[in-house]
Amino acid sequence: MKSYQTLQKMIDAGITAVVRGDTFEEAATIAKGCIEGGVTSIEVTFTTPDAMRLIKQLSTQYPDITVGAGSVLDSETARIAILNGAEYVVSPCFDAGAAKLCNRYQVPYVPGCMTIREMKEATEYGVALIKLFPGNQFEPSFIKSVKGPLPHVAIMPTGGVNASNAKEWIENGAAAVGVGSDWNKALKKSGAEGVVEAAKVYVELLNN
Repeated sequence: MKSYQTLQKMIDAGITAVVRGDTFEEAATIAKGCIEGGVTSIEVTFTTPDAMRLIKQLSTQYPDITVGAGSVLDSETARIAILNGAEYVVSPCFDAGAAKLCNRYQVPYVPGCMTIREMKEATEYGVALIKLFPGNQFEPSFIKSVKGPLPHVAIMPTGGVNASNAKEWIENGAAAVGVGSDWNKALKKSGAEGVVEAAKVYVELLNN
């Protein structure tokens, strides 16, 4: 699949579930619960034990789901992620080496940026979707401000996005949102079914 096709799938999804767990089993339960709840873009963070195995498992088991790798800090990790089935690569900050490698293999690279300078640099390396991270340091209206000088930049806030503000982020120009800790909270409170229900809430919220 070409990079632009994957990006469009992420944007059409509206939400990317950022999956992080203390164990492989916890992360797998969260990922599968999100998918059952209707989320079609899953980011497995490399801070999760055996993340590569989970990426490969999800990619094989759910071919219609867009599965990516998160918390990727360098090109070496990006290459490993791609070889294990990651369709996109997400970083907490911009890394030129990772950007070049992802461009080489037509895999979207989504780096975390906080400033217009960082966003400008990222786009110069071919980045088409930027992760505003950590999103809890900004108000949703920040995206409108950024789109003044950078109207062409697609932004996905991540970190601090929740069911109370996700719609507001979209209304202010976010291309999509990334949601993470809510899944872990739902799992802890209500088990696997809690994750499914939380996912359904987000999907319904962003589709209306």
